[in-house]
Amino acid sequence: MGRSPCCEKAHTNKGAWTREEDERLIAHIRTHGEGSWRSLPKAAGLLRCGKSCRLRWINYLRPDLKRGNFTDDEDELIIKLHSLLGNKWSLIAGRLPGRTDNEIKNYWNTHIRRKLLNRGIDPATHRPVSTSSASNLTMSFSSGSSVKDKRTSSSSRVDRISSFLPRCPDLNLDLCISPPLEEQMQQDLLIEESNCGGEFLRLGSSFLLDYRSLEMK
Repeated sequence: MGRSPCCEKAHTNKGAWTREEDERLIAHIRTHGEGSWRSLPKAAGLLRCGKSCRLRWINYLRPDLKRGNFTDDEDELIIKLHSLLGNKWSLIAGRLPGRTDNEIKNYWNTHIRRKLLNRGIDPATHRPVSTSSASNLTMSFSSGSSVKDKRTSSSSRVDRISSFLPRCPDLNLDLCISPPLEEQMQQDLLIEESNCGGEFLRLGSSFLLDYRSLEMK
């Protein structure tokens, strides 16, 4: 089951409060003090909801409420408290006497957020807005330089290795057709024999000199 309503809302007034209603609420709280909001409207003679009476008193009719604009000291205190507490406006209001949580929340959304953005600060994180983009830019530059360094080192390594390898001589691929080696040798010996008139013994493919002819000479 849901929470029961604080009072009967069927016959209550809605909209702006009148001066007479404000005076009745102030007089009743001065006499009986704050609290008992559920029974307060009937006791004060008001056709209002208990919640409406409480908000009217806290946000508008309290004697300790501050009127007027927020000071610079209050702005800095709100910024500091928001960085610690976040959007807990009731806790922030407890550190600023005379200011309500609703008033501080509205002032934050309409003024302080814009003030922080003009300073280059993110209102949600309270950090410089350019920090994330600068870190991404630095990472991209560093990664690009590392790739370049790797390419340079690999190319220099290849150059060093190639300097130690023996250089392959230039090959002449021109082809020529010549008789077999054995046939060429036979032709040369026949020519030599005809010129010198000596005798030779031929055994297989080898040739031996006849020593008898050499002794006779």
